[in-house]
Amino acid sequence: MRETWRWFGEFDPIPLDQVAQTGAQGIVSALHAVPYGEVWPRDAIFKRHSEISAAGFTWDVVESLPVHEDIKRGSGDLSTLFANYRQSLANLAAEGIKTVCYNFMPILDWTRTDLAAPMARGGTCLHFSAARMAAFEVHILGHEAARGEYHSDAIAAGDAWFAQSSEAKRAKLLHAIMSGLPGAYDRYDVNGLRDVLKTYDGLTHADLRTNLTRFLKEVIPTAADLGINMCIHPDDPPRDILGLPRIVSNQEDIRLILQAVDEGANGLTLCTGSLGSGAGNDLPAIARACADRIHFVHLRNVTKSVDGSFSEAAHLNGDVDLVAVINELLEVESRRDVDLPFRADHGHALLSDAQTQTQPGYTLIGRLRGLAELRGVICALS
Repeated sequence: MRETWRWFGEFDPIPLDQVAQTGAQGIVSALHAVPYGEVWPRDAIFKRHSEISAAGFTWDVVESLPVHEDIKRGSGDLSTLFANYRQSLANLAAEGIKTVCYNFMPILDWTRTDLAAPMARGGTCLHFSAARMAAFEVHILGHEAARGEYHSDAIAAGDAWFAQSSEAKRAKLLHAIMSGLPGAYDRYDVNGLRDVLKTYDGLTHADLRTNLTRFLKEVIPTAADLGINMCIHPDDPPRDILGLPRIVSNQEDIRLILQAVDEGANGLTLCTGSLGSGAGNDLPAIARACADRIHFVHLRNVTKSVDGSFSEAAHLNGDVDLVAVINELLEVESRRDVDLPFRADHGHALLSDAQTQTQPGYTLIGRLRGLAELRGVICALS
């Protein structure tokens, strides 16, 4: 398996010479300054690629080439957006980049309620509190229907939290929820989030699947012609949120997506943390079932609670059997004769990480620890 490291370019305080000391071979990056829906210029791709190469790395994966919200909503004349996406793929292929990760989550990417939850032996982790998320939806957004969408314990605890919460605590919660948006994009305030949620009014799971299938039919043939593998990232968390449908949350969802355009270029980013936070998701089984269409791997772990909450655990200490997952992936590599790019996804804030303002979860020491642990597992199994 090929070790990679996510790097946010000009928005990343961790320089590539420090990344080099982790031992990673490749970089996972994107042009985060380009607005969603616009073409990624070839000269900007060349500049990023040159910067990565000059530091002794290969640019192995684009994460992410974003999908515009209008495509997810299926609203308006989408021909320009599809054409722009195809042109961005062509520009990436011209610079030799052949793996593109993307997601189809409406509005937000990953969602957490705590960016620095304390851990027993020191350091902090990312955490999703079902109670605080329920409180946010019910009391702050006024989404009363959410009472039927969360565990009863989470609703009760969320009501109690809101009753005693200060404006500062509510603002901190909003900041955490908005922090899943990468790069330079503006975060929504409460009114702004309400407004954008209205643009999704009435959208069902079936509608979102239809819109994803349309997107795949528009871009996968081009990707296949260019030799690019597209790999969809699972929902994080893998459940409906903010009253919005999510359709990449379990093995059946993934099966439907891969069958919608049954082409090798239509593949999966296997994220063990995203899928692992969903009750009932068997990650070794999913890896086995999707073996021929996995093009990129995120390895991390979570510890789940009955009410739907979860914390990001140390890479080898959570509910996901990462040793079994990696064993499946090594068998995939042997059978397909490929070297799957993977990265140690997210990391705790350890030691001096707390003094560096990184993207949440993208610490230096925490990810280095995770990469070292995963490297040991891969070496032992190999």
